[in-house]
Amino acid sequence: MANKNVELLRGEPKTAILKLAVPILVSMLFTASYNIVDGIWIAGLGEAAIAGIGFVTPIFMLLTGIGGGLASGATSSISRAVGAKNHENATKFATHSILIFSIVSILLTLILLIIQGPLLAFYGASGQSLIEANKYATPVFLCVFAFMFSIGGSGILRGEGDMKRAMYAIIVSSVLNCILDPVFIYVLGLGSAGASISTVVSVLASASIIMFLILIKKDTYVDVTFKGFKFDSKIALDILKVAIPASFDRFIIPIAMTFYLMFIFSVGGVEGIAIFMSGQRLYLLGILPSTAISIAVSAVSGSAFGAGNWEYLTRAHTFGTKFAMAMSATVMLVLVIFAPQLSLIFAYTPETAALIHGIINFLRIVGFGLIFVGLGMPSSFLYQGIGRGTTSLVWTVIRELIFAVSFTYLFGIVFCWGLTGIWVGLAVGRGVASFLNFVYAKYTIRMLKSEDKDNDIQKRGYWSMQHLHEWIQVLMHQFRHESG
Repeated sequence: MANKNVELLRGEPKTAILKLAVPILVSMLFTASYNIVDGIWIAGLGEAAIAGIGFVTPIFMLLTGIGGGLASGATSSISRAVGAKNHENATKFATHSILIFSIVSILLTLILLIIQGPLLAFYGASGQSLIEANKYATPVFLCVFAFMFSIGGSGILRGEGDMKRAMYAIIVSSVLNCILDPVFIYVLGLGSAGASISTVVSVLASASIIMFLILIKKDTYVDVTFKGFKFDSKIALDILKVAIPASFDRFIIPIAMTFYLMFIFSVGGVEGIAIFMSGQRLYLLGILPSTAISIAVSAVSGSAFGAGNWEYLTRAHTFGTKFAMAMSATVMLVLVIFAPQLSLIFAYTPETAALIHGIINFLRIVGFGLIFVGLGMPSSFLYQGIGRGTTSLVWTVIRELIFAVSFTYLFGIVFCWGLTGIWVGLAVGRGVASFLNFVYAKYTIRMLKSEDKDNDIQKRGYWSMQHLHEWIQVLMHQFRHESG
C-alpha cells in the first residue's frame, strides 16, 4: 500500500490531486461534523450556550491550527523527501515530527489552562456565556495531545500519499462523536461540557488509530522507531520552517476573529455573535472542498519540488486552482439558494428562531466570496508544499488582517452598514487578497523555472522585499499590457 501511495504522489499531478483530494475531503467533512453536531445539540441549550462556545471557537481554531501547522510541516518535509527518493530522510522527518507533537502538546496544555479565564473574558465572555465557555474549554485544554497526534499524524500519512487510512480513523471518530454527544449533553446532563467531552473522546480514538498504524503496525513508507534515536537539528528545522509559519498562519485567523467578534458585538450584541457563529459553521463547511484540494496540491507540489520537476509543479497548481474554483462555485450556489433551509439547522427552537433572518443574510453575502477562496487557497498551500511557509503566512496576514479586517471595519462601522456591512467586508476583503495571491503564485513558479539548477533553491524560500518589488513590476506590466 505504501509504495502504491508513493508512486501516486510522484506521478501525474492531475491524477494525484483527484485521488488524494477525495479522501481528504471525506476526512474533513467528518471532522467538520464535530462542530456541526455540537452546534445542533447545543442549540437546544439556548442562546447563552451558543454564544459561550462561540467565544471558545477562536481558541479552538488556534489549537487545531497549531496541529494543522505541525501537520503541514511534516507533510512538506516528507513529501519533498519522497520526491527526491530519499527514504532515510523521510523516516527521520516522521520521527522528529512525532517528537515535536509531544513537546508542543505539553506546552500548550500548561499555557491554555493557566490563561483560560482571562482569555475568555478578553474575547468578551461574561455572565452565563462565560460559564458555558469555561465548561466547554476545560476538557479540550486538558486533552491537547489528542488533537496534536490526530491532526499531526494525519500529516505524516499525507506526506507519503496515504490519505485513505487517515480518513478511516476520522470516520470512526466522527461517528463516535455523533453517538456520544446527546448522551453526554442531555442523558448525563453535562450540557456544554458534555459536548466538549464527547469531542475529546472521539478525537482521542482517531489519534490512537493513526499512531497504531505508524508506530505499531509499521506498514507505512516511513519506518518510525525511537530505538537509537538521535536528534538532528537540521531535520527538525526543515520541519519547523514550514510548521511554525503554518501554525502562525492559523493563528492569524483567531486574531482576525477577535476583531470580527468585537465589530459584530458593537453593532449586533450577543444576537449578532450567535448569527455569526451559526453562519460561520456553514461557511467553514463550504470551504472544505477547496481546502481538501489545496492540501492535495501541497503534497503533490512538495513531491514535484523535491524531484525538481517544474512542469509537474505548474500543472499541480493550475489544475488545483481550476478544480477548487469549480467546487467553490458549486458550494456558493448551494449556500445562496438554500440559505433559508440551512439556517434552520442552528435556529430550530423558539429561543433561537429570531436568528433565522440574520443567518440567511450572512450566507447570501459571505457565500459570494467563496469562489475567490478557490482562487487563492491552492496558492497558499503550494508555498507550504515547496517549503516556503513564510510566504504562505504573509498572504494570510494580507488576506485576513489587512484586507478583511479593514473592509469589515469600513463597511460595518465607518459606513454604518451594521452586520450587513461586516458580511460585505468579509467577502470583498478576502476576494481581493485571494486574487493577488494567485498572481504571485504564478510569478513564483515562473521564477523557480528560471532558477539555475545548481542554486540552492530551498534556501531562498522566504519572503523578501526584492521578490515583492519584482512581483509588483511584473503585475504592473501585465495590467498595462491588458489596458493597452
